Amino acid sequence: MSEKTRVIIADDHPMFRSGLRLAIETDATFEVVGEAGDGAGALRLVESESPDIVILDVNMPELDGFEVIRELRRRQLSPEIVMLTMHKDEGMFSKALALGARGYVIKDSAAGDIVQCLHAVRRGQNYTSAAVTTFLVKKAGSKPAEGIAALTPAERNVLRMIADYKTSRRIAEELGVSLKTIENHRTNISSKLGVHGSHALIKFALQNLSEI
Repeated sequence: MSEKTRVIIADDHPMFRSGLRLAIETDATFEVVGEAGDGAGALRLVESESPDIVILDVNMPELDGFEVIRELRRRQLSPEIVMLTMHKDEGMFSKALALGARGYVIKDSAAGDIVQCLHAVRRGQNYTSAAVTTFLVKKAGSKPAEGIAALTPAERNVLRMIADYKTSRRIAEELGVSLKTIENHRTNISSKLGVHGSHALIKFALQNLSEI
């Protein structure tokens, strides 16, 4: 990304957009280049302004946040996506991950979270509001998940790094091993835990973080 990261905000509440913009513009790293009150307006702005990051409310008129992402991909537009929502909803969180969103921010804490989120996304990392992570962990309960006990220390370490949204390549670099080694670990972890797909593994890791 360029030195000054260009951001678009799409939310149907003008006062919320104004507050979010104010929070973002306290950091000179970011420049808000446009605001939209609905999904269609967000698409037009992305096409005209070519932002680095788009902040999308899940619930908007005309097109919701998820529909906007699908349409951006169809048009081969690829800004990074941060989703906004009022709800700590597991289904919405999983859907956002599946569509490739890098940030997932709860509106109640958005003013405090958004700059940290944007910095993480700017570095190519993922970010989730602490309230969502806490919700997912509590939802899983305190009983150790079946299969965790079968993981080796190395596999547990990799799973903790997966919970931090690190890619296989990043994990390999940090551990000083080959990418193939990490991919083998992921395959073995998935097999032992009975989960399939990278998003399912991230979800499992978040839900059972206290037991890993």
